Amino acid sequence: MLVIDDLGKRYGGVQAVDGISLVLEPGERFGVIGPNGAGKTTLFKMIAGDVPPTAGAVHLFGKDVTTMSTARRARMGVGRTFQISNLFRDMTVFDNVRVAARGGTSKARVFWMPQRAKDDVSERSIEALESVGLADRRNLTVANLSHGEQRQLEIAMALVGEPSILLLDEPAAGLSAVERATLKSLIENLPRTLPILLIEHDMTLALGLTDRVMCMENGRHVVTGTPAEVRDNETVREIYLGRRDKK
Repeated sequence: MLVIDDLGKRYGGVQAVDGISLVLEPGERFGVIGPNGAGKTTLFKMIAGDVPPTAGAVHLFGKDVTTMSTARRARMGVGRTFQISNLFRDMTVFDNVRVAARGGTSKARVFWMPQRAKDDVSERSIEALESVGLADRRNLTVANLSHGEQRQLEIAMALVGEPSILLLDEPAAGLSAVERATLKSLIENLPRTLPILLIEHDMTLALGLTDRVMCMENGRHVVTGTPAEVRDNETVREIYLGRRDKK
């Protein structure tokens, strides 16, 4: 579903990502973890198409998309969320999802026709909201949602386009313990046929949601393995616990 080959990104004299490779299989849930500054978000942006790599290649569904725009990747079936919530705060929850649903149709730029209450877009929007537990909040203005509910809404907006792959960029950022538990349950209950790439700072959350995990530090690959293998890796423990010996 996704193949990253020796991907790198340099900003002047700073090597933000250095030679990262990974493969996401159909139906797999793959996590990328690492401390702040590890290069996770830069890697995510190159996969999503927000920034171009300075080295390496990105393949989606067997096609080289390294120079392809985010819009074209979305039309190919890439759904994604953002590290910082990217919502229409003055619109209702329902209308946010409906805008996302229309984005993948021929009516994406048709703004002068009235919305129908029971068209296909509206029905898919309700289904997406039900899948994240927000159907009863659909008539609220987004600004009145809690931070955790806004995260849930972002996932609904990604799901309504029926993506072939889902990219989640630190979805638990800024959430309370209760909100993290709700988010974890939400992601666990997504269809197992949907491959997920999860970028996350919270190692415990990432290890509890994924089949395989890659740890990064200073833009480089540290280790890839099952959650148990990564949890027990001495280098990973040193990175997160800050016990690495200085040499």
